[in-house]
Amino acid sequence: SEVHLLGNVLKGTILAELIIWVSLAIGHQYSSLGTQPILCGSIPGLVPKQLRFCRNYVEIMPSVAEGVKIGIQECQHQFRGRRWNCTTVNDSLAIFGPVLDKATRESAFVHAIASAGVAFAVTRSCAEGSATICGCDTRHKGSPGEGWKWGGCSEDVEFGSMVSREFADARENRPDARSAMNRHNNEAGRTSIIELMHLKCKCHGLSGSCEVKTCWWSQPDFRVIGDYLKDKYDSASEMVVEKHRESRGWVETLRPKYNFFKAPTEKDLVYYENSPNFCEPNPETGSFGTRDRICNVTSHGIDGCDLLCCGRGHNTRTEKRKEKCHCIFHWCCYVRCQECIRVYDVHTCK
Repeated sequence: SEVHLLGNVLKGTILAELIIWVSLAIGHQYSSLGTQPILCGSIPGLVPKQLRFCRNYVEIMPSVAEGVKIGIQECQHQFRGRRWNCTTVNDSLAIFGPVLDKATRESAFVHAIASAGVAFAVTRSCAEGSATICGCDTRHKGSPGEGWKWGGCSEDVEFGSMVSREFADARENRPDARSAMNRHNNEAGRTSIIELMHLKCKCHGLSGSCEVKTCWWSQPDFRVIGDYLKDKYDSASEMVVEKHRESRGWVETLRPKYNFFKAPTEKDLVYYENSPNFCEPNPETGSFGTRDRICNVTSHGIDGCDLLCCGRGHNTRTEKRKEKCHCIFHWCCYVRCQECIRVYDVHTCK
């Protein structure tokens, strides 16, 4: 089956268990999530902890799948103008190809954004009443401020983070550096949501007079989380691997490579292998190169033709596009537009 193939290809890789759920969410088996013993037991490669979790929390597994999906979409948005643009592979079941095999900044970001996506989607689903095992957060309200009172449904980000932690981190229990890195970056992704929680308020009263204002804790838009984690990617801390013996055997840990930089906190991303330059195609690293990528001829940043094209130069072609124009509002109530042909210059890397 598709699930069996996907599990075999991804077994042992970074986000195997979560990406399986994405395939379920977009495939015909999504409708069979209610048959939990058959579904959970049929997914290959799940460790016992994940299998128990799947069976106990099967009604929120669609939210787990949705969370990974929005994480991947946000990754592609954040890296849309960079040499590596979070490419997914349509003709391969490995989703990202070999890019995540290395302990690079890119792997760190994908772990963080996917873990944040799962926590975000589960938390939102609970607040919307989509599951019976979770709901609104009533634990951390505190005293209301002046001119407002608690109301609405505060989102229970602790429950969403627990789901992400229990399922995504279940495999990361090996005493090696990569597991330590994955656990750290997964947690950094979840921590970003807690950092960005904010009060959302609604006014009540005649004609919007706001005589009474009710407020609740809310997650930000996921784009805000993506922007936050992209900043963490840009300032990620390079680490080195240290080995030492404990009672259970040899254990690998991470320490900052440069002592004169501030040590990373639980909010920061960490990595310990350098990224390829992604300029040329390389099946071993998963690089697709940047040939034929659209570049910004006026930009001096990484999305500009000089940097994105790695000094190879760029081609320019004209492209005609149909667009709506000369729109007029008619009473009442519709808008009528004409269709115009506009010509644009499109620049692509050689």
